[in-house]
Amino acid sequence: MTDTRSAAWDEYARTKPQRRTTNARGETTWFNWTQYADHGPGAEVLALEPGGTALDLGCGAGGNAAHLAGLGVRAVGIDLSPEQLAKARERWADVDGMELHQGDALAYLRESRTVFDAIYSVFGAGWFSAPGLLLPVVHANLRPGGVFAMSQRPPIEGCYGCQASYIPRGADEDPAVVKRWDHEPDVWALILKEHGYVDVSASVIAAPPGSRRTTGTLLVRGVRGGHKQLVASD
Repeated sequence: MTDTRSAAWDEYARTKPQRRTTNARGETTWFNWTQYADHGPGAEVLALEPGGTALDLGCGAGGNAAHLAGLGVRAVGIDLSPEQLAKARERWADVDGMELHQGDALAYLRESRTVFDAIYSVFGAGWFSAPGLLLPVVHANLRPGGVFAMSQRPPIEGCYGCQASYIPRGADEDPAVVKRWDHEPDVWALILKEHGYVDVSASVIAAPPGSRRTTGTLLVRGVRGGHKQLVASD
């Protein structure tokens, strides 16, 4: 049976161009948390070192994962959309240390025996998964001291909790409905703490100066408590 979410994200993927060849600094790979080009923090949010491991929940066309792989990180990406993953495999075919899987992020985390130094979501599964289901399995798949971070649009005032996103489909089809979870930064911080994360931060990165758009980007970060240890992984 076809996952209707997969079909919806395939349709979305067809509307999105490939990432630029280079950014404003002339780099061929880069990490971007926001919906604006050349804006906001980068991979330093994840506190990764060469030889570390990272999991991208909703990796899309793979640009962020490819950047981490270029830094010497073993980067694993999971995405529902075969179309997005096809773009990733085409664009980043020569990148070593990058591993892509098609499927549901929650199912992957529940079945994985690998622990990661960082797990992250950029406008991905962190936004489109119920926090009560996602945060415990992310926590279980992080090494002690490992980082979880996610970015998404801030909520519309008064519209909190489970909301609906509508993704256009064919001209004769109704839009696909995909659930998302919206909260204010202080609520996200409380939710992460309730699920055992420490050193939690949540804030909105303002849109870049001069942009016609004014919507910022919500960035949430937490750490699995305990000291970082060497743990064998598959």
